Amino acid sequence: MLSLRQFLQSLRFAWRGLLLVARSEQNFRIQLSVAGAVGVLAMLFRIRVGEVLVLALVATAVLVLECINSAVERLLDLVQPRLHGYVREIKDMMAAAVLVASLGAALIGGVILLPYCWAYMVRGAQWWSGGALVGTS
Repeated sequence: MLSLRQFLQSLRFAWRGLLLVARSEQNFRIQLSVAGAVGVLAMLFRIRVGEVLVLALVATAVLVLECINSAVERLLDLVQPRLHGYVREIKDMMAAAVLVASLGAALIGGVILLPYCWAYMVRGAQWWSGGALVGTS
């Protein structure tokens, strides 16, 4: 049988873990800030729903990978690098996974947002037309 109490307890644990990562990991805070800035730009430019979903998906992927990376690093810190040389390699591989996801997200974000930014810079004051970007429909 489903237990609401157990579900709420699981949510509390997850929230606690998210706050722990946010407090202890600088890279997570930077990535979260970038995701927030992208969200602000998406609202400002009123980009298409499909584009918002793609941006949200890649930002979420980066944040999830950073959470996994942080957890793996903490787990490996228990083993300590001097006990086995693979510890350093595993940490580097996890960092590489986050880097690849971040670069992919930056590329996708650029492809989606740069045309809006360009239109804003070129059109200036004429940019707004009924609250939407002129010429991007």
